[in-house]
Amino acid sequence: MIVEKYLKYKNYILTGIIFIVYLVTLAPTVVQIDTGELATVVSEAGIAHPTGYPLFTILGFFFLLLPLPFTDIFAANLLASIYVAGGVFLFTLWSEKLFKSFAIPQSGKSDSKKSNKKNSKKQVIPIQYLTENVRMLAVTGGALLLAFSKTFWFQSTSIEVYSLHILLINLVIYSLVKAYLSEGSYLDWLYLAGALALAFSNHMTTLLILPGIAVLFFHKEKFGSSAFRKLGAMLALFFPLLALIYSYLPIRASMQPVLNWGNPVDFERFARHFMGKQYQVWLFSSVDSAKEQLEYFFTNFPIEFFYVGLILIIPGVFMLFKLNRIIGWFALVTFWSTVLYSINYDIADIDSYFLLAFIICGLWAAAGVVFIYSLLTKIESPFPAAAGIIIVITGIIFAGNVKDNNHSGEFIYEDYTKAVLGNCEENAIIFSYQWDYFISASYYFQYVEDYRNDVIIIDKELLRRSWYYDQLSNNYPGIFNDLENEVKTFREALVPFERSENYNASVLEGYFRKIMTGLVEKRMGEHPYYIAPEIIDNEMRRGEFTLPQGTTLVPKGLLYQVVEGNQYVEADVPDLNIRWSDKNNTYTKNIEQFVVRVLLNRAIYEVNNGYEDRAGEYISLVKKNFPSFRRIPPQLQSLW
Repeated sequence: MIVEKYLKYKNYILTGIIFIVYLVTLAPTVVQIDTGELATVVSEAGIAHPTGYPLFTILGFFFLLLPLPFTDIFAANLLASIYVAGGVFLFTLWSEKLFKSFAIPQSGKSDSKKSNKKNSKKQVIPIQYLTENVRMLAVTGGALLLAFSKTFWFQSTSIEVYSLHILLINLVIYSLVKAYLSEGSYLDWLYLAGALALAFSNHMTTLLILPGIAVLFFHKEKFGSSAFRKLGAMLALFFPLLALIYSYLPIRASMQPVLNWGNPVDFERFARHFMGKQYQVWLFSSVDSAKEQLEYFFTNFPIEFFYVGLILIIPGVFMLFKLNRIIGWFALVTFWSTVLYSINYDIADIDSYFLLAFIICGLWAAAGVVFIYSLLTKIESPFPAAAGIIIVITGIIFAGNVKDNNHSGEFIYEDYTKAVLGNCEENAIIFSYQWDYFISASYYFQYVEDYRNDVIIIDKELLRRSWYYDQLSNNYPGIFNDLENEVKTFREALVPFERSENYNASVLEGYFRKIMTGLVEKRMGEHPYYIAPEIIDNEMRRGEFTLPQGTTLVPKGLLYQVVEGNQYVEADVPDLNIRWSDKNNTYTKNIEQFVVRVLLNRAIYEVNNGYEDRAGEYISLVKKNFPSFRRIPPQLQSLW
């Protein structure tokens, strides 16, 4: 009775268990890269970075209107876990449909010997291998492997556009499978067109499923006039629905929200934002880059499934072809179209672009379960043995990936952001490009939670974009006072650059440097002006950014303040209530380096001004927070 009830509600039960795990590992606040920006966008109904993600923004905005007893960032992270769990649920539905179809002779039922002979050639795998119990085990194994794979699981822990992408791309595949296995009516394919429009209105990598769709569509409909009429009907639904959702961008941008990336108020700016023009410089940049990304993919691929997942995936590739040759080709084409396109995008956080390939791996893993069961049919109880193997494999994947994906105690990005802002003087200006570490997060804390919204943050890299001047002027009136001519000249010079026309790079860079220095010169008399350490170590060291004459830098808080002259500037020891992460990755390491460097430079500054006792306070702060730190500067060795 219990088994029968589980079989009836198995997809709901399995998804519920996975969702509970996602909740337990959910990040309570911001994490690295874009979470702060995206949480602000959905909370304030803003415009996100290209390609704008209008459906993501609209759904998130209305979700945050619900009277939930959480902060907006926790609610936004919760929505991500709902999206990913929903994606797993849809995966179980469409993969179950496929495996049910595998168990049915492809040419229909017949009692004739001729028909049975024909069916036996098409049905390579004996039907008894695909009983309801085996199908249930296969779908469960594939879903668990996918749900707890490294990158897939990560999308459930914090707000990201890829979490909704997981849900929508599984909706697309579900609609495709349903149309392919049914009569293939206009209505079936229109459902697919609608799902595609929704998916494209969230993330443009939906295009990676198109080759796989073509395989199944033309196998089902052939290349006759009927097929192209159906394609025409699909496009007639797809484009208006996509346009309707994307109309959010110019409509909302015209209202000048606090976060208005790209300011897509007219056709030119909308097209630039919609096409992700800003990021195209990293797409198909070089053959060497593609080789590096391909090498990274294959190096990282076993790690995604903690190695043991390959026990299911590799034989599953071949088993799927035996179960159904066309579905086997669909999976292979979709996998390689995803990989070969994505490796041509030269960015560090490329893993999320392989998500569709990982979803296909879930299907292969399900087929791999059937393969394992087929090997065990000669023993007395093959099903319990196969179930035991699946439990062990998926359990190892879970145990191997849980540490990296358990963000329930992750507060380092919130604490670091608040420490940077909190240790600045009132109405300060911060000049930085630490987007991944505190700038993105600061949008959320300043605009949504009203924490230190008196502090003005200027992103050095975004200052290269014309739309950013509109956003800064809107949020901080007067920020470009006495710099109007410089800004106008620079923005005029930016026009050919942003239109991919001929431009003079050296002239453009010269104008840009004048604005950077001019902002310090014009604003430091009105606002305490801080420079972040990465600018000092990079742009200032290379001579790309210079301070106004007669000014110097003083380590203060977690940044460097620009001051006139060389006089000693007193400062309180910064509050450093940062809950350091146990995740030893690039982001956490860099935050630690930023903090240590400023604290030690302040200690050296105190020693050079004769205040060794004050230097000792900074040294104590370093020792307390970084007990394993050993790279002691020579000026401080006597005090260590």
